[in-house]
Amino acid sequence: MYFGLSEDQIFFQDNVKKFLEDNAPLDTIKKITEGEDLSTKDELHQGLINLGINNILIPEENGGLGLDLLFASAVSQSLGEGIATLPFVGPYVIAPIAIKYGASDSQKEKLFNEMSQNLINCGVGFSEYFGSRDSSNLSISNNKITGRTLFVLDVDFASHVMLCDKKGQIGLVSIESKGIEIINLTTVDKTRTYKEMIFKDTPIEILDKTKTSTEAAEMALNAGRIVAAADSLGASQAMINKAVEYSKERKQFNRVIGSFQAVKHMCAEMTAELEPCYSLIWHAAHSFDDSHEDSKLMACLAKSHTSEVSKMVSKKATEVHGGMGFTDLLGLHFWFKRIGLNRHILGSPEIVREEAAKAQGL
Repeated sequence: MYFGLSEDQIFFQDNVKKFLEDNAPLDTIKKITEGEDLSTKDELHQGLINLGINNILIPEENGGLGLDLLFASAVSQSLGEGIATLPFVGPYVIAPIAIKYGASDSQKEKLFNEMSQNLINCGVGFSEYFGSRDSSNLSISNNKITGRTLFVLDVDFASHVMLCDKKGQIGLVSIESKGIEIINLTTVDKTRTYKEMIFKDTPIEILDKTKTSTEAAEMALNAGRIVAAADSLGASQAMINKAVEYSKERKQFNRVIGSFQAVKHMCAEMTAELEPCYSLIWHAAHSFDDSHEDSKLMACLAKSHTSEVSKMVSKKATEVHGGMGFTDLLGLHFWFKRIGLNRHILGSPEIVREEAAKAQGL
């Protein structure tokens, strides 16, 4: 029996990877992160929309592709490998999953139809639900939201923001609404943007008020964590590939450094540690759709373990490059910093391991 991605999943993944290789080389990424080539960022976003990444999790009856989370994870891996400067986890994973499990039938019909046509694009602010920060708090009452939340994901190109309070109540806020203040957050990862948002009696559309469980929030968070782990997986593989390639070219003492035992061991250790993460993430994505009772635990394990392995890979791959690895010339820092921030978004390994323990009744 074959265990791995299907031909269709690999085909979709390769299309995204080739698109980024052709249209977003390292020089373009550098210009976008420095704010010099934002028109190209718009073109890249539209190009990926044309490939259908916004429709992966949208049902077919609403104009989407009706695919599963394993497809989304495969695509996320390519986005991480190509350090795409574009939104994905928020609008195309967390938002549709939250709507699927939390919205009323009429809301699903309306929102999915508009999302499939790219008329609605959602940034996502779920930090209040799994781990709010000091002085940040969201209060929802009488279809109004007040408060402050940090690390809102994927606000670029967003028409709405999907928010979740500590009770697991989810709602949509239009970016055009009154009473919103958006503040840019400075992070080490320049390939994506993160926002702080402050609301004051801002109108919010609550997803199905008749549903009082936290299922939608939990499932959306699980999906986001699995896909974020896949992004780190792709970024880590890119760093290993670059380290191996460099070790075959760089010479010391008239020998390529790849012939030195110490460098061989570093490359072998990175590969050996990362390889099991593929099956871990694939199984977590499979469990999400086909084994709901395991989805929470597997999402937590995939996120926490891949975060730790990716951190190790990013450090060792940089060390293989020696002093050159710390320069801007090779651009390794883009992958390095992306991995570092992926480690913390949607829950650090410490937070996620605690949730995994609770999910097992420990």
